Amino acid sequence: MKQMVAASVLLALNSAHAATQTVDCGRLLDVQTGAWRERVSIVIEDGSIKSVGPTQSSPTSGAAGNIDLSRHTCLPGLIDMHVHLTSETQPVVASYRDRLTADPADMAYRSVKYAERTLMAGFTTVRDLGAADGLNIALKRAIAAGEVPGPRMFTAGKSIATTGGHADPTNNLSHFLSEKIGPPGPQEGVVDSPEEARQAVRARYKEGADLIKITATGGVLSQAANGQNSQYTEDELRAVVETAKDYGFRVAAHAHGAEGMKRALRAGVDSIEHGTMMDDEVLALFKKTGHWYVPTISAGRYVADKAKDPNYYSALVRPKAAAIGPQLQATAGRAYKAGVKIAFGTDAGVFPHGENAKEFGYMVEAGMKPLDAIRAATVNAALLLDQPKRLGAIAPGFAADIIAVDSDPLADIKQLEAVKFVMKDGVVYKKP
Repeated sequence: MKQMVAASVLLALNSAHAATQTVDCGRLLDVQTGAWRERVSIVIEDGSIKSVGPTQSSPTSGAAGNIDLSRHTCLPGLIDMHVHLTSETQPVVASYRDRLTADPADMAYRSVKYAERTLMAGFTTVRDLGAADGLNIALKRAIAAGEVPGPRMFTAGKSIATTGGHADPTNNLSHFLSEKIGPPGPQEGVVDSPEEARQAVRARYKEGADLIKITATGGVLSQAANGQNSQYTEDELRAVVETAKDYGFRVAAHAHGAEGMKRALRAGVDSIEHGTMMDDEVLALFKKTGHWYVPTISAGRYVADKAKDPNYYSALVRPKAAAIGPQLQATAGRAYKAGVKIAFGTDAGVFPHGENAKEFGYMVEAGMKPLDAIRAATVNAALLLDQPKRLGAIAPGFAADIIAVDSDPLADIKQLEAVKFVMKDGVVYKKP
């Protein structure tokens, strides 16, 4: 609570920031080239970067509009391409209680603290891949309007599933509740034909989504027995992708099983999320299509650990978490070694929000070079967002999203778990 109050105060103090500011960095990691730049001054005007050049004189933090980070290392604001900001992991008893008693308004209020934690951890942009009741879209609008502190959001609205699929909101409900709620359809993100798939995409456009998220296979945390089976026909997948293109949407596909990934990649989805059981044929399809992989190792590590606790997940979820969770890290290593394009994503919400940066350490453990892990969360993520000239780098014309750590994250990737300074759009939310 203290952190929330502090950040809210900073938000208020900085909402009318000076038109021109200067950030003096001791070192700056140029993620576009991979080179270090020493003693760099970043000039910011109206929330955008005007220039980046050598510091001309001794930094003076007292000067109007000057921010002294001369003892720190600066990087672009980080981007997490897979979060769920309107929910967070909890034991099964509390989860079932929420399904019965929590209103959308309750979940909306909780999401405010999740968004702030994410921003304070140095993630200035996120891609939110699914929430009910329009909550992620409402949160995106509130953050954009400056009403609550949080990262810039690109949202999928409600994830699209097939009946009984990973994002079917009525999975495993009692017969009584199912009858009261009624069968969900395309408006609720549940489809069973190519025509319904088209309707569901159009419904996401209507609700204000920025992209489409489908659940191409079973999942770990849904109340269903299978965590990897294919859940769409290729005709249904192609209908999603073709309609999404008509509306300027990219398509992200949750997938654990290999067959579901193959169908999704052949249908033309833009990214595979998780990708746990990818085989050589899947790797070849990634290389052939040039599509992106978002590993979410953090989620795998977390659910594998919690599967050991008999009271944390339900009897349906626990065996899936134990079987699928431990495989994600090795899969990410194989994909990286094979040259698959990787964008950073964590599935935050499956684990506590604000711990997103642990993913960097897991990526490096899997065999990624630290610079490549950082590039996955900056330039690569910006490409997948279609924002390569606005986000993911510190350069003229880009949004003034800047973070700072104490020392070299290429030597110690865990530095990114202790971000000391956060600026988004020229507004300071966290200071050393």
